[in-house]
Amino acid sequence: MTAMAFAPITIHQPRRLAVGAGTIAQVGAWAGDAGSVLVLATPITAGFVDRLQLSGRVSLFDAIPGEPDTATLDAALTAARQAKPDVVIGLGGGSVMDVAKLVAALWDQDQTLADVAGPNRVGGRNTRLVQVATTAGTGSEAGIRSLITDPAKGAKIAVESPHLIADLAILDPELTYSVPPAVTAATGIDAMAHCVEAFTNRRAHPMIDDFARMGFRLVGKFLARAVRDGADTEAREGLMLASYYGGICLGPVNTAAGHAIAYPLGTLLHMPHGLANAVIFPHVLAFNQPAVPDKTAEVVTALGAARADSPEAVNEVAKGFCLDLGVEMALSAHGAQEADLPRYAADAHAIRRLMDNNPIDMSVDDILGIYRAAY
Repeated sequence: MTAMAFAPITIHQPRRLAVGAGTIAQVGAWAGDAGSVLVLATPITAGFVDRLQLSGRVSLFDAIPGEPDTATLDAALTAARQAKPDVVIGLGGGSVMDVAKLVAALWDQDQTLADVAGPNRVGGRNTRLVQVATTAGTGSEAGIRSLITDPAKGAKIAVESPHLIADLAILDPELTYSVPPAVTAATGIDAMAHCVEAFTNRRAHPMIDDFARMGFRLVGKFLARAVRDGADTEAREGLMLASYYGGICLGPVNTAAGHAIAYPLGTLLHMPHGLANAVIFPHVLAFNQPAVPDKTAEVVTALGAARADSPEAVNEVAKGFCLDLGVEMALSAHGAQEADLPRYAADAHAIRRLMDNNPIDMSVDDILGIYRAAY
């Protein structure tokens, strides 16, 4: 009997990637004499606009919250239709970059968000797109996906298309110096979760496995250092690379149960995405351990432990890693009510695009058990 072949995969990466301290200054020269540039940001990341060194007419839209919803996208599209940009720049974390992708693709098209939801439905893109990451977590600068919250349904709308890939992506660790320790910790664990969930996935692929390994090992090596000293350039750059590798993992393989279980905490409880993933991460890693023991052992090593051979031991190692970074790991401390956990479990179970990737099938009761354990 021959071994099973891996499913074919396609990897999309930005056309051009600049990595290193000060690389944000390359954006202006790359944009050249673009007549109109629209920068999307948050009120905080808007402070970096001058470092882009842009010439020409620059418009700024900085009303992007941590969990962007359909109203945010509509407002950003309105700003773009006024600016008529030749270049759109996402200057921020994953939320900003996700909005920037859709704005660049849709502002001059007839397609709506509903038209492009799902895989490969974006008709095209005429506007150049630059993604400048200011956190190390989502890896959105590397990828072809955008997630927007639908407040009516309390769920995320996922758009996936090669037309959403950046023409230029910038990983400049200096932009992450001011990220507070708590956010550094949560977003770093999110980057690790992207890598680990792709690594232990039913659709895992040897090429993606190696990106994942590079990513979770970098987080294990550098996250505590960056939390301790925000201006540690080597640690910050290591985390940006880890986040980028995680973004590459998302395209062809994607995440699994961990992210599905974290999503209701974002859409219904309004927990920041990275923090939600951090709280759930140890429980899902432990739950999946019997199905992927060898890969889980590699992750445990990256987390700094010699070994952990049972789900209980794995949970203890991963939870200890997160607690040592100062992450509050109890859902109850983040405002969750015990009575709401069954609703979260039903919602998470329904996210089949991720749940179906998990190495073990999870029932609604299994998911509820994880929420209760995290409570």
